[in-house]
Amino acid sequence: MVQDVTKECPPVDLAAEAERRGISYFLISYTDLSGAQRAKLVPASAIRGMQEKGAGFAGFAAAFQLSPADPDLVAVPDPATLIQLPWKPEVGWLASDLKMHGQFIEQGPRNTLRRMIARAGKMGLTVKTGVECEFFLLTPDGQAIGDPHDNAPKSCYDASALMRRYDVITEICDAMLHLGWEPYQNDHEDANGQFEMNWIFDEALVTADRHVFFKFMARSIAEKHGLRATFMPKPFMNLTGSGCHAHISLWKGDTNVCQADDDPLGLGLSAEGYHFVGGLIENADALCAFLNPVVNSYKRINAPRTVSGATWSPNSVTYAGDNRTHMIRVPGKGRFEMRLPDGAANPYLLQASLLAAGLDGLERRLDPGKPLDINMYTEGHTIRDAKKLPLNLLDAVRALDTCGAIRGLLGDGLVDPYIHLKMAEWNAYCSHLSEWERQVTLDC
Repeated sequence: MVQDVTKECPPVDLAAEAERRGISYFLISYTDLSGAQRAKLVPASAIRGMQEKGAGFAGFAAAFQLSPADPDLVAVPDPATLIQLPWKPEVGWLASDLKMHGQFIEQGPRNTLRRMIARAGKMGLTVKTGVECEFFLLTPDGQAIGDPHDNAPKSCYDASALMRRYDVITEICDAMLHLGWEPYQNDHEDANGQFEMNWIFDEALVTADRHVFFKFMARSIAEKHGLRATFMPKPFMNLTGSGCHAHISLWKGDTNVCQADDDPLGLGLSAEGYHFVGGLIENADALCAFLNPVVNSYKRINAPRTVSGATWSPNSVTYAGDNRTHMIRVPGKGRFEMRLPDGAANPYLLQASLLAAGLDGLERRLDPGKPLDINMYTEGHTIRDAKKLPLNLLDAVRALDTCGAIRGLLGDGLVDPYIHLKMAEWNAYCSHLSEWERQVTLDC
């Protein structure tokens, strides 16, 4: 268990809000260690008690290291996160923090992010982030691209393919506009059937809550239109995978402390910015366990050439200026883009692990070295000392297990259950006999 690190909630009376807005039901929602969203549907007549005491769940039934003998896992709704479902406005959605025995549990992903935010706050820092959510629109069975005409080898920014999905994309974007997220662009991405939607950056917890809701919303609206939205990192081996690039900056009040106009390396980063990048580079292999959290993730990073000619994902632990072949890109003064995360990442643990690695860099004043201004896809082999990314989930989990810095910041109470979950996934994968194995080794 850990101390209560939540901020004071605004004085929102959910029962009164239900009456004012015409809300009949509330989805009291939380995200488990695997990144799955769990919820209970609560009638508005019962929300006053739920707001005070929380909704009870059997923690063993979700992805946590708990047993059937443990008491209820209590999801305490955060009234500040209330969203009326744009496609079903009689339902209100709420993000929640998880308690047991009256204390916030360390395994809770949202609790973990709050702890990292509080640690940054003790350094006088506010961390602001944005995410680039990529996803595919598939047939309902998930076996094929939903648009059979979307088959061009260079499909990125394809206007016709984008407009054939106008109804889906604009319904999602209209919802974000209505919610005040300030979305600013939507595009067809590099792979056939793949799209990206962007909204403005904000404080890390706000971004994580919106990321969770966005995935839920995209799937729900896609289903309305007879499609299936997937954030799977690599659903098709010959196509570009789905990333979830994260943009990061550090602030003290209205001042971006990552920005420096006199940066001798010419990227526009301050010493604090470089130390944060140094932490990301130092801990990159352990970060993969959170940012690339499923077996399929490793078919996206270190991937072979795709039909478009590039994978758009990193293959080494390097950074550069405005160069998309590196793990970290500095596209402009005062911010940097971590290109490692993929669509399967737990939105809260994505943010929490990036903060932990970056804070480690700040606290230890880690030096990321000089940026590399080369094409890592064609010239990466010339850099002999560049650290390579893990080749599979097992390597990433082992790196996390032995990473003292990330363990120390996120806590054993989060890291150990997470490793237990991921080892179970790896073992389940290893127990699966594939058709490839039969074809290659049946007659050996």
